[in-house]
Amino acid sequence: MWRQFLLYFRTHSYRADNSQEKDTLQSENEEDIKTVQQLLKPMGSERMEMRKRQMSTTQETPGAAQAQHSTGNRGSNACCFCWCCCCSCSCLTVRNQEEERTRRTSHELQAEGIPNCEESPAPTLEEVNAWAQSFDKLMFTPAGRNAFREFLRTEFSEENMLFWMACEELKQESNKSVIEEKARLIYEDYISILSPKEVSLDSRVREVINRNMLEPSQHTFDDAQLQIYTLMHRDSYPRFMNSAIYKDLLRSLSEKSIEA
Repeated sequence: MWRQFLLYFRTHSYRADNSQEKDTLQSENEEDIKTVQQLLKPMGSERMEMRKRQMSTTQETPGAAQAQHSTGNRGSNACCFCWCCCCSCSCLTVRNQEEERTRRTSHELQAEGIPNCEESPAPTLEEVNAWAQSFDKLMFTPAGRNAFREFLRTEFSEENMLFWMACEELKQESNKSVIEEKARLIYEDYISILSPKEVSLDSRVREVINRNMLEPSQHTFDDAQLQIYTLMHRDSYPRFMNSAIYKDLLRSLSEKSIEA
């Protein structure tokens, strides 16, 4: 009897304790949920408020965002190492200077790529036939030099003729200051290794020119002029006589003479 009573009492007391614990846990959970909701409520409102402000700012200043985006693109294009505005400005300045220098150089090269030929009357059939007799007769007439220059241009060696003609012009000068200026230009255009129009000279002739440039005169480039003349005579002149430029000119003049 007592055993049954004790067993009954323990069972009910255990259930009561469990029910109290469940009630306590439920109440605590409800309080925690309320607390979390109270905390989240202002955070949500603040977030909504911030979102509204951002939307209003974007609507009011769309041009500013676009300008900032374009500035960012300019910075990325201008400098590959940093994005700051000062670096962008400096890099753009350097790049603009390089592009301007490149455009100027290409324009000068294009302008000098086809120099003006000498003024001369149209060659006659006798003159063109005489060009085949000797290189001296070809170089003696302006029409012959123009035709030969046209051929040299096709072989990318026109600088040889231009150098020879510049030396001939230098020999005609008598003013000392003019001689010094023209000699300097000839050296920079045709002797300097940095020039795109450098002519092919051996080391001996270059040493002579360097000594002569200490006191330039009309004959500063005589040795170099003779060497280039010999080079054109031996190398380019035979090919010119077999070229289409010479043969077409000779045929057209022959046909005109027959018709006349």
